Amino acid sequence: MTIITATESPTVRLIDPDAELEFDPDEVYSGPSKSQQKRDVEALQELGETLVKLPAAQFKRIDLPENLRIAVADCRKITQNGALRRQKQYIGKLMRGVDPAPIQAQLDVFNGVSVAENAKLHQSERWRDKLIADNDALTQFLSAHPDADATHLRQLIRNARDEAAHNKPPKAFREIFRVVRELLDKA
Repeated sequence: MTIITATESPTVRLIDPDAELEFDPDEVYSGPSKSQQKRDVEALQELGETLVKLPAAQFKRIDLPENLRIAVADCRKITQNGALRRQKQYIGKLMRGVDPAPIQAQLDVFNGVSVAENAKLHQSERWRDKLIADNDALTQFLSAHPDADATHLRQLIRNARDEAAHNKPPKAFREIFRVVRELLDKA
């Protein structure tokens, strides 16, 4: 057994002086960092988990590549935690080969987050308020949307005005919004 005393030093390895010449500190790496790549992969896996949690009606309507649709449908059936985790990781792997922007846009539409959906919502609200406040607004609305049921709308407007005057719950008020929204969606 060899004992090293305080005065003796172990072998010191010298750094290769030419190694510094290979590294250029001014060279800028243009690709994403490893941490950013990891965050991107985790975001794709979270998007896949969102697809798994979608209600059945929305899942049927969303446009997905066939292999991803099958993987998500299989994941919706799995109940065991370990298998569920592995399937979600597999979905994340499949998501790397898919453009996530259209999928996210469809999810935003389902959640009412998209700009177009917000614009339709505000337009429907403006029409509803105009219809209740102004008698001539119904004529304008019917000329813009000839397939609307004028009699039904007149009745709803009358009921909404009556509800507001007597402090009743706004049932007709909401119904006008629903009817206007459906007509704007068709147009």
